[in-house]
Amino acid sequence: MDAADPFGDDLQLALYTCYELHYRGFAGVADDLEWDPALLTLRRDLERVFLAALRAAVPGGDDLAAEIEALVVEHVDAPGVSAHLRRHGELWQFREYIALRSIYHLKEADPQAWVIPRLDGPAKAALVTVEHDEYGAGRGERMHAQLFADMMRELGLSDAYGHYLDVAPAAVLAEVNLMSLTGLHRELRGALVGQFAVVELTSSPGSDRLVRAAKRLRCGPATEGFYAEHVEADAVHEQVVRHGIIAPLVAGDPAMTADVVFGMQATAALDERLSEHLLASWAQGRSALLRPLDDGGATPAAGV
Repeated sequence: MDAADPFGDDLQLALYTCYELHYRGFAGVADDLEWDPALLTLRRDLERVFLAALRAAVPGGDDLAAEIEALVVEHVDAPGVSAHLRRHGELWQFREYIALRSIYHLKEADPQAWVIPRLDGPAKAALVTVEHDEYGAGRGERMHAQLFADMMRELGLSDAYGHYLDVAPAAVLAEVNLMSLTGLHRELRGALVGQFAVVELTSSPGSDRLVRAAKRLRCGPATEGFYAEHVEADAVHEQVVRHGIIAPLVAGDPAMTADVVFGMQATAALDERLSEHLLASWAQGRSALLRPLDDGGATPAAGV
């Protein structure tokens, strides 16, 4: 186990598979395996390797204000996937991006829900407020996972839960695994809040770029609508997360500050790894998936 690449395909897929037993599971797999002692032992061994690598990859510290400031300052010429898709991206690249993001977005906000019973007071109330919006404010058709599924169908992609898991590279799985890891461990609840903060504090500008990309590529109203929803909702969520969740959390338990910072830094580091993978693959004219999409949509000329 110690020799395994902590960010490699084998470890990340194994860890994702273990975590999925706590979500919707797999067809033909018994539900009681969720609490199988041998699988839990395996999961814990995988988690230790992954967590150690994450801690080694980031500086850590407890300067929460500096971390937040770095997140909310938007650099006009900053590189990234959303900037590429807005300016130069092709439709096949946009479709690949959506297929890979489905690994998380078809269960959007579920990993963060694990932290609700691990918080109390104002921080808990504020986090539930944000989650309520993510789940459509009581309207099933407005759940963000449902809006994402609507977009996938519009783009000619399968909206079946987990459909693209077999072609998702480790960099995609690692992002979702971090959410599950920090959500399922009470001792990492501060890191989960940090992960949640990164998503909510940075989503609005990126979503705006993706709205523009969708318009340029003529993707359709469902695609534009999903990201437009996040432009508006996450602009509000940013303030709730900063002042309603993080502020009372660290005020009530100052020792939690370093955990929140770690969650922010680890999330940013994994996002950078994924961005580098996507942009490097596309720059070479090849698919960023383990196998190109085979659903009849546009595919790269070079393939893999």
